[in-house]
Amino acid sequence: MIGDAPNSTKNSILWKRMMFKKNKVWMATDNSGKPLVKDGKVLIKYQMKQEYEYWVHEKGIYPITPDCESNGVQDQKRSTPVKSASDRKRREEQDETTAGAIHVYTDGASSGNPGPSGIGVYIHYKGKEKEISRHIGIATNNVAELEAIRSGLLALKSNDKPVRVYTDSTYANGVLTLGWKTRKNRELVKRIKEIMGRFGNLTVIQVKGHAGDAGNERANRLATTAAAAHRDKAEAPGFK
Repeated sequence: MIGDAPNSTKNSILWKRMMFKKNKVWMATDNSGKPLVKDGKVLIKYQMKQEYEYWVHEKGIYPITPDCESNGVQDQKRSTPVKSASDRKRREEQDETTAGAIHVYTDGASSGNPGPSGIGVYIHYKGKEKEISRHIGIATNNVAELEAIRSGLLALKSNDKPVRVYTDSTYANGVLTLGWKTRKNRELVKRIKEIMGRFGNLTVIQVKGHAGDAGNERANRLATTAAAAHRDKAEAPGFK
């Protein structure tokens, strides 16, 4: 699948190894080695054999440097400039808390709200990756968002490592970490909090959806694919 790449370029796409958000990725280029650009975004994928591809902001892509090869991290010269000592200290503290963490990107999708719904989970830890894409029946988008988090946490085999859970749902973040009261989904929220309590170092991080975050975009694609597949099946002639 080439996403929204023009049909005329599908057969001439080449892939070049680059870096994106501290991860090595493959970037689509033309025969001359120039990146395929659409609305300021370039096409990437994480593995050559994977099905899913993503359009991400061109500015987030940069070459692999010797530092990237040896440390597996972003070239610090390309990172956002530190404006003050307090900013530097805060960023260093954040880097320390996420070092060695398992990163769990989650998203839910509902076609109809309520309607056919799916969840998407993308987990990565020290070069290892896992994807979950599952239809969960008729549900609301909030339920799908919560179920994605629950499924992501249950997929982890260890609870003694730092875990960072990413969600673009204000609702999920609110009811799970900010003490929001909810009349609906109480049992599901309770079960998720119980699961969260098994981990010694777990943080839920709210990210902005559809803003070019590769992990969030990947989880979103997995969720919408699961929801759409069942929706299309339900709308097919003769389906009962």
